[in-house]
Amino acid sequence: MRILSMPLIVATLLVGCREDPEPTPPDSGVSLQDAGVPPQDSGVPDDDAGVPEDPLPSGPPVPQGPPNVPEFKPAFPGQTRVPAIQTKTPIQVTEIASGFRNPWAIAFLPDQRMLVTEKATGSLYIVTQQGAKSPAVSGLPAVDARGQGGLLDVEVGPDHAQSQLIYWTYSEPRQGGNGLAVARARLVDGAQPRVENVQVIFRMMPTLESTLHSGGRMVFTPDGKLFVTLGERSILQGRVQAQDVKSHFGKVVRINPDGTVPQDNPYLNNPQAKPEIWSVGHRNVLSAALDSQNRLWTVEMGPQGGDELNRPEAGKDYGWPTIGYGEDYSGAPIHESPQAPGMEQPVYYWDPVIAPSGMTIYSGTLFPEWRNNMFIGGLSSKALVRLMVRNDRVVGEEHLLKNLDSRIREVVQGPDGALYLLTDATNGKVLKVTPR
Repeated sequence: MRILSMPLIVATLLVGCREDPEPTPPDSGVSLQDAGVPPQDSGVPDDDAGVPEDPLPSGPPVPQGPPNVPEFKPAFPGQTRVPAIQTKTPIQVTEIASGFRNPWAIAFLPDQRMLVTEKATGSLYIVTQQGAKSPAVSGLPAVDARGQGGLLDVEVGPDHAQSQLIYWTYSEPRQGGNGLAVARARLVDGAQPRVENVQVIFRMMPTLESTLHSGGRMVFTPDGKLFVTLGERSILQGRVQAQDVKSHFGKVVRINPDGTVPQDNPYLNNPQAKPEIWSVGHRNVLSAALDSQNRLWTVEMGPQGGDELNRPEAGKDYGWPTIGYGEDYSGAPIHESPQAPGMEQPVYYWDPVIAPSGMTIYSGTLFPEWRNNMFIGGLSSKALVRLMVRNDRVVGEEHLLKNLDSRIREVVQGPDGALYLLTDATNGKVLKVTPR
């Protein structure tokens, strides 16, 4: 185990490369307040009630390059480039384990061991807090690991103590192409771990030949429901389906743990719609987490400019590809406007981008100043992006760990209150962030 101590710095956001930059063909204002959306509660838990909040941050934003689309102005103050903030608590980064080929996700077992997925190989490992790595878990189905596909997210079932069930998302090879799938199985622990009774509980449809924009993050809710984020496959044939309720592309879906459809899903009574759909009009959601009120928050990759923080609500349209704040990688316009009636504005956006992946909303006690802050992994930005949020608006931003010079794929809060990260590399690492 290796400890990397570092000073905290407010870092420069890199302009340019995405997760895997891809050319995409071009397609062709109202503020949230003007649209009648009231400010929401701040999400501060009861044990923080009555504690006076610090003054709102002020000053310049995190240093970054000029926007790709300067003619698109924010719909409301604080929608982008809020003041930079700086963590006061000294931190240290401990390397727990290394040698992973493009790891993608972490989930904690009840004994604090970690499940870690390898995107490129389709392998799943069990890793101890001391860094010992099991043999690859056997019994997982084959994956299509081309491009942005492979073995993606992993979660421990809410009833794992009784059922030993784990869940994972992966790019499933199919006749005529591929698509994201969600599977579950019983984890059989031991010297040669395996899964048994594998069951595919959800398949993104239709099948399409694309190696891009699968989405794949999962979030269990306290009432036992499962959110799954789905990309729109990037190519034009998929992109145009992002707002089409007959397709899973570009959606957040909500299912029961066995894959059945909750009876309060918003499109359940629409015979033309996929009943699993929760929200529409997304591009490629790779970050998702619940806040202290158990509401879903997501961050999705924009094109060249226009990464978005959203709080997806039932039945709402988040605009892609009709509206957005970015442009095509060629510099060609995608949107005529960043706003349109009946389409939701992002809570926050980045232009230039951070290339988000992995997200947690901090609820631990190791870092009291981080309570209720959002942490997002940055790929092209090579940063751990921290957002301070008040009343459902971003009021401060910090880019941590820039001196690691690493693409951060995953961010989770561990049972001990530390943050655990994965670096996206052919020698990917599990890192632990604690006070120094």
